Amino acid sequence: MRYYLTFLIALALLIFSSCRKDFTAQLNSGNLTFSKDTVYLDTVFTNIGSSTYNLKVYNKSSDAISIPSIQLGKGENSFYRLNVDGVPGKLFEDVEILAKDSIYIFIETTIDYSQITNPIYSDEILFDNGENLQDVKLITLVKDAHFLFPSKDLTGLVETINIGIDAEGNQLNVRGFYLEDNTIFKAEKPYVIYGYCAVPSTKTLTVEAGARIHFHSNSGLIVDKNATLTIEGELNNNVLIEGDRLEPEFNDVSGQWGAIWLRAGSTNHSINHTVIKNASAGIIIDSIGSTITPTLTIKNTQIYNSLNYGILGRETNIIGENLVINNSGQASLACTIGGTYNFTHSTFTNFWNSSLRQYPSVLVNNFFSYSDGNNQIIETRDLLQANFTNCIIDGNNNIELAIDKVEGSQFNYFFQNNLIKFNDFNNSYVNIPTYNFEDENHFSENIFNGKSDFKDPFTNQFIIGENSDGIEQANSNGTILVPEDILGTLRSLPADIGAYQHIIFN
Repeated sequence: MRYYLTFLIALALLIFSSCRKDFTAQLNSGNLTFSKDTVYLDTVFTNIGSSTYNLKVYNKSSDAISIPSIQLGKGENSFYRLNVDGVPGKLFEDVEILAKDSIYIFIETTIDYSQITNPIYSDEILFDNGENLQDVKLITLVKDAHFLFPSKDLTGLVETINIGIDAEGNQLNVRGFYLEDNTIFKAEKPYVIYGYCAVPSTKTLTVEAGARIHFHSNSGLIVDKNATLTIEGELNNNVLIEGDRLEPEFNDVSGQWGAIWLRAGSTNHSINHTVIKNASAGIIIDSIGSTITPTLTIKNTQIYNSLNYGILGRETNIIGENLVINNSGQASLACTIGGTYNFTHSTFTNFWNSSLRQYPSVLVNNFFSYSDGNNQIIETRDLLQANFTNCIIDGNNNIELAIDKVEGSQFNYFFQNNLIKFNDFNNSYVNIPTYNFEDENHFSENIFNGKSDFKDPFTNQFIIGENSDGIEQANSNGTILVPEDILGTLRSLPADIGAYQHIIFN
């Protein structure tokens, strides 16, 4: 037993001494390697913190090493912040890395635009000094911006906007604020909005060509009764409306902000040459103001990556031309509770692949439902018009058009010279009158289940190629109303169906 105990002690000493080699750190010799030689922190708005980026530092030698110092080149004056292996700071001394091991450095920044002379802000992380000095560059593009947000009172209570009442009669409020008067958003620098920005009754918000509007999470735009939204984008100078996360990985992420909500009684809205992306709902537009004058005229506009709807119209009046909508968690275009809808040379698609979706690309109905105790109540409203001319309706489901009628009110619709995806493999719709595609009172010269030949629907590129079945199939009367496509290309007669004239792909 004594000899056995002696053997165990000797073995333990041997193991301890062999492990000890890794913990006897040698001074760094300048042979560190890095996961990248430059860390780009992408674009940030002034005084808004960036995402966290990481850098991996490798010791590929057979010995543990000690790095005398890791620091920012601009020292304590740097706008960057570091966290080295779990420790925050800007200067770190005697940092050890085990043999054939690595450490993480996490990097963040918050930059005051007024304190820099160059919008491309840079610094470097310095490892060691003298002959062993190595560095990794840090680069960030900084944008100045107008920041709009709700006020707080002396008690810290945040300003809110009333948006209605719930089923129990309680007021529904959201964090937000009202613009004080007629307002112009200019193109000189972006607008970053926290909470809901509201246009008050009788006032107009005008957005100039080239303007950039960025909404924070749970933020958006509300236009009140008798107020107006005018977006004046131009060809090659679009207005952009999106979230405030500017990192590339957020380019096409849905649900980053709320919605543009054109409330009941708001009027005379116009949107032209605008890109709206990554919302919960691109545009919600409520309640008809006039059966003759459109509540919204929207032209040459693209709406992408909406968590729910691209456009949700509820008993309203919309004219749309050269409109492109794709990638919506529910429907790309929902014309609901009746109303008046006229769309010409537009492309409505839904290649959503983030979850199962309940609705097709285009939904048209004339009713709404609500609960009254244990009873489900359905009420109808007149669908005065739902006219689609020279449009593409496509997507990654078999059925991409729903015409959902409840008896009790007018239901007027007409589809002319459209390219429509409607693969009814199980003949589920053959006995439903609204889907009688031979009915010339409602359908004329449409192409069903033809090839759209989009350039790349999964990256929102909906220009069509030379193999599209929609080439030269448009109705000329519709084309005369919209003689140029969304890119400003003059349409031939007969023109191509959809928002784009076709090209030959490279």
